[in-house]
Amino acid sequence: MGPSPTPPFPPLRVPPIGSAPSPPPPTRGRDVISRWGGSAPPPRPLPPPTSVPSSRRPAPIPVSHQVTPPGPPRPPNFPFRGHKAAAGPGGGRGGTAEQMLLLLWVSVSVTAASGGGPGGGSVQFLALGDWGVPDPPFVTPREVATAAAMGRAAAELGARLRARLGDNFYYEGVRDEWDPRFQDTFERVFTAPGLRSLPWFVLAGNHDHAGNVTAQIAYGQRSPRWHFPHPYYSLRLSLPGTNASARLLLLDTVLLCGGSDDFGAGGAPRDAAAAAAQLSWLRARLAAAGGDRFVLVAGHYPVWSAGEHGPSACLRRHLRPLLRSHRVSAYLCGHDHNLQFLWEGGVGYVVSGAGNFMEGSQRHGGAVPPGSLRFFYGAPSSPGGFVHVRLEPDAATVTFLEATGRLLHRVVLPPRLP
Repeated sequence: MGPSPTPPFPPLRVPPIGSAPSPPPPTRGRDVISRWGGSAPPPRPLPPPTSVPSSRRPAPIPVSHQVTPPGPPRPPNFPFRGHKAAAGPGGGRGGTAEQMLLLLWVSVSVTAASGGGPGGGSVQFLALGDWGVPDPPFVTPREVATAAAMGRAAAELGARLRARLGDNFYYEGVRDEWDPRFQDTFERVFTAPGLRSLPWFVLAGNHDHAGNVTAQIAYGQRSPRWHFPHPYYSLRLSLPGTNASARLLLLDTVLLCGGSDDFGAGGAPRDAAAAAAQLSWLRARLAAAGGDRFVLVAGHYPVWSAGEHGPSACLRRHLRPLLRSHRVSAYLCGHDHNLQFLWEGGVGYVVSGAGNFMEGSQRHGGAVPPGSLRFFYGAPSSPGGFVHVRLEPDAATVTFLEATGRLLHRVVLPPRLP
């Protein structure tokens, strides 16, 4: 069964966020703020994450980190650039990068609370990748506009969590867990009430690997809403009021396929043993998800994309067969700076990389299977966009929204099980 065609539906009530500067077409992803002819609003000061009182920490859903039984083998040494010692709870250097990685093959259990608010009786989340620039003020108008719209969408449509699809800090990631980019590009931008209470589940992209990914993992000890327990990990989502469940598997596609620049995806990994260990973990988790109503996999590189970067030959070779054989509902990614939906082999492919740049190029339109591209949006004048996913026992609804609040496209995916 394929995705249902977009049915008639009432317009979403996400309020418009107002006009945003219209940038010129980007130049191969380097749409630096100085080229916009404008500047982002000055960020509002926030208390540092370490000073957030427990009463204000996010608690709309209980989240617990658990080692998947039986006791897993020691994780491989991952080839992160810029290894630095992780900070301990008291701010001192509390261990080596290798020890930090022994946080190990984490399975995170998430149970959504039902209630009368938006999305009661379902699990909803927002998904977006690719934002932030290394020039003051370290944000772009698109990121500010998209953050505001995501806050309104979370309040209007409901959202229990947020998936970051990589390239969290252009262009060379962060230096360490104390890097001010965490504040300038994340904490002080995603401040809408609808977002402050959400846990953010993070994965790494190629620009993150150009810096210190271990530091991004360590930052979870400082921020109550930044969850990045391991380079790849699993979330189990319980649909409230039912016995149904879903699973979200977050991958590190740079460890799988190599490439630390914009156009390097699809080559060989720097550490073949680490890549093989991640694939082995993924096969085991997919096999264990046989009873889940929906299974979603997320990574940074696309399996299929008609955009400027295009599909990853490495993921088509190693990941695509697993997605098809295990009847995965959808694969979510960023990397290409636009919004896309493709359908191939019973799997939905969602590209959501419009948090910072917008590229209208369909350079690789001929590289995707004929008829697979169902939706593409990358207007250079757009203020950005993102994806909202709603999981219910009988359907998964994927909605593409522009930062203006305009609904761009909606698709309904069937459950894996009757």
